[in-house]
Amino acid sequence: MRKKITPWLFLAPSLLGVIGFMGIPFLDVIRRSFLDVMGRSFVGAANYQAVWRNEAFLLAAGNTLRFLAVCIPLLMAVSLGLALLLAGKAKEARDYGIIRTTMVLPLAVPAASMVLIWKMVLCRDGVLNQWLSGLTGELWDTDWAFSGHAFPVLTATYLWKHTGYDMILWLAGLAGIPDEMYEAARIDGAGAMARFRYITVPCLAGTFCLVGILSVVNSFRVYREAYLLAGPYPDASIYLIPHLFAHWFLNLDIQKMTAAAVIITAAFLIPGGLGWLLARILSAGERKGE
Repeated sequence: MRKKITPWLFLAPSLLGVIGFMGIPFLDVIRRSFLDVMGRSFVGAANYQAVWRNEAFLLAAGNTLRFLAVCIPLLMAVSLGLALLLAGKAKEARDYGIIRTTMVLPLAVPAASMVLIWKMVLCRDGVLNQWLSGLTGELWDTDWAFSGHAFPVLTATYLWKHTGYDMILWLAGLAGIPDEMYEAARIDGAGAMARFRYITVPCLAGTFCLVGILSVVNSFRVYREAYLLAGPYPDASIYLIPHLFAHWFLNLDIQKMTAAAVIITAAFLIPGGLGWLLARILSAGERKGE
């Protein structure tokens, strides 16, 4: 009994802080989403209907989901590939530390400084257009941040910023896999792909969840780069949920903000809860089968 209570005692201060500063205020957000502008009269689902009919919300939500669907798998795949490279052949090289430091360096660069560099590269008279003009012999005057290329630019910015961080997490997970397992697999004749599939992937299950959650959280922070790069009214392809909330906040559309916040939270929590429940059911079935 004491072993079960002790962890909760250590977690109690953090849990109380989360409940007091996030849980209770969010309950008030849910309550306000069903009230009128003055917060006095009950209006039912009128605020939610207004949000669903709002074209800006549909555009921002679609772009945000598109950004998550493209960037999260790319980030996890690229960072895992680099981690495998460094944990394998490059680990014994003298430049191992230099490569790892270079990959993590973007995290230490302030967002404003980073965006200034990107603007110098991507503007009409920037480095990229000059390089392409010299390479092709034609004049390039594309403003990459305010055109149809804005989404790939934002994706590249996000990958450049966070690949090193996720790579360090993958390296920590790879370091916890015993070398004896790989040696035994080699003796049994398992190839590189077989070792990756049957040893590396299962052993990195916990790291996979951690990297996935942190990648999703960090993806919402890309608004800083998007705002500094293209301003409050960027190209339609990179108009994200934070842009919409910033405009609603300036206009004091509290009811729309509260209703949209509840919708977005439910969109993330419901699938996550169903996935957790399914995992518990499957694990219970496996234990019962044993």
